[in-house]
Amino acid sequence: MLEPRVARFFVVSFPSSSFLGYTLGLLLSLCGVAAASAQTMEEVVVTAEFRPSSTAELPASVSVLDPDANGDLLNHLDEILSRAANVNLTSGASRARFIQIRGIGERSQFVEPLNPSVGLLVDGVDLSGIGGAATLFDVQQVEVLRGPQGTLYGANALAGLINVVTPDATEHFTSSVQLDAGNYGAQGAGAVLSGPLSETVGFRLSGRQYQDDGFIDNIHLGRDDTNNRDERTLRAKLQGQWADGTWQLAAGSVDVDNGYDAFSLDNNRNTRSDQPGSDIQETTYIALNARWRLSDAVEGEIALGWVDSDIAYGYDEDWAFDGFHPYGYNSTDLYLRDVATRTADLRLLSAADQGLANGSIDWVLGLYMLNKEVGFTRDYVYADALLVTDYSVDRLAVYGELATNLDDGWRLSLGLRAEQHESDYIDSVGVQFAPDDNLLGGRLLLERSLSSGNLLYASVTRGYKAGGFNTDGTLARELRLFDPETLWNTEVGFKGSLFDERFSLAAALFRMQRRDVQIATSISQLREDGSAEFIGFTGNGAEGVNLGVEVEAVLQATERLQLLANLGVLDTEFKDYVNGDGENLDGREQAQAPSYQFYLAADYRLSEAWGMNISANGMDDYYFSDGHAERSTSYALVNAALTYSTPSWQLSLWGRNLNDRDYFLRGFSFPNDPRDNYTNTRWTQLGAPRQFGITATASF
Repeated sequence: MLEPRVARFFVVSFPSSSFLGYTLGLLLSLCGVAAASAQTMEEVVVTAEFRPSSTAELPASVSVLDPDANGDLLNHLDEILSRAANVNLTSGASRARFIQIRGIGERSQFVEPLNPSVGLLVDGVDLSGIGGAATLFDVQQVEVLRGPQGTLYGANALAGLINVVTPDATEHFTSSVQLDAGNYGAQGAGAVLSGPLSETVGFRLSGRQYQDDGFIDNIHLGRDDTNNRDERTLRAKLQGQWADGTWQLAAGSVDVDNGYDAFSLDNNRNTRSDQPGSDIQETTYIALNARWRLSDAVEGEIALGWVDSDIAYGYDEDWAFDGFHPYGYNSTDLYLRDVATRTADLRLLSAADQGLANGSIDWVLGLYMLNKEVGFTRDYVYADALLVTDYSVDRLAVYGELATNLDDGWRLSLGLRAEQHESDYIDSVGVQFAPDDNLLGGRLLLERSLSSGNLLYASVTRGYKAGGFNTDGTLARELRLFDPETLWNTEVGFKGSLFDERFSLAAALFRMQRRDVQIATSISQLREDGSAEFIGFTGNGAEGVNLGVEVEAVLQATERLQLLANLGVLDTEFKDYVNGDGENLDGREQAQAPSYQFYLAADYRLSEAWGMNISANGMDDYYFSDGHAERSTSYALVNAALTYSTPSWQLSLWGRNLNDRDYFLRGFSFPNDPRDNYTNTRWTQLGAPRQFGITATASF
């Protein structure tokens, strides 16, 4: 998490195992005929571990994504994560900010407090559960750590972790300006300034404003911007050195003022809302990271984070206008949150070759503290009064890890993390909870470095997630509380390179055993006026099993051609689970868990100045929710970019979803259309249609 390193990595995927075998065979064939002068792959460094490590040496399933790799314009985290294996997203807002890894993760948040299953860090600041702030301008890399991080990060990383790293300050003064425009009224402008302040201190400043009209036509209001995006990002970084170490101070402000008008009674992009919703977030953060040498044998690290977010999220619940239908109703729902998070991570590490037992055992010992305060107000038409709540979380964890080299290239590691999780909740209608949990996670890791430089590893990791409660006043008492969830992940993997390091391959096979599975489901009940009350809540299922494979391959076929492939295969099921409607879902697939995901890309240098990138990503169909049987459809999207570059400027023409395929970011099933007497209906939120644009960047 400290000392970010420059890293570039490209990942790709395949839609089926037979296609995977065929494609890998093709890649190997291309390797055999590749020119002798073909470039070798650039080293990739992951910063989210205890010690920065290249991905080739890291015994875990990790993807490192470069937002600039394909030449297209990426504004937000939700536009890049489809390039990583077994990572899915849901929206229900202006951005798809809820993340699932290997089929595990939240899909939405309404009234109840959220304990995230997937952690999100930006320059060391904990933004878990408030991913609207994860914009991508001037971002160096996005690290995706799959599987429970029970030793490393604890309760917010049951399924995995997303770590967003911005670039370091540069040794010499540099600056750049970026301008872009596209269809749907898209326009953006950004700038970066970086350089030294002294021989030991450097700085980096960046800012960007982006706007578009969104992809919805409100046919009642005659507007095409009710689902618009208006996002501003400002970041600053100071970095320095002292005699015994390094330090970094990072600060940022993200101001999101987006519309939310995404659902249509006709299940298309034509809405009739008379009171379109909003998705607003103002986030400010500061992070201090430092590392220093305490003695010849011990290094110290400290990471302090402060983040404050004001979030306003609301929508037109009836999706229509007053007088639309004789049986219609008129309702809005608004959720206001003020979230303040404070974190401190204090860590001692053995210096290189200075561990225990004459330097043969490396060690880490750390103390982690988190305090989160959430003030919440709900303004709902059908409520008698405003719902006002206060919610707080305190986490205290002690963790450590020992690692030693055995004979013949073997290495053994053992890590443990003990965490106390306390929360306190009270609201204006007299509901009160104060649960606390004692949680334990860890990992046992065995790795083998082969004489060829390749790596084999096997690991058993235990992750955990704190228990919680449901606060909706109309929910039955027996559905109010739910227990902590634990997860055992068994994984074996291979990482290596062939053909003079022109071909790299990473593969992992895993089995995840979930206990007391926390399952977000829902029930729908009719009010006296015939409208529907939609109640979401979380409960525990008995068990869940998630099996899968992740494969990443990169081939530098020639000096000009690089091929990339990424495949995620996933098989999930519940055991002994009955949902909120009394349906027995034993053996059913878990929600947001497609059986395959793929990403394919080819990057070709047409000349010294011209470059072209073609890519495709897609996935199989999957259940939207564990509370109903509605499914998404399988899809594949085609993307391309043509780039002209000189030493001082770059021009890129790009397009995404060029085949204009409809795909879904969220899906529900409940009655909401008066035209069919409020029959239970499948509702979907559509992803972005065909987009294209031009981006110009000048460096000074």
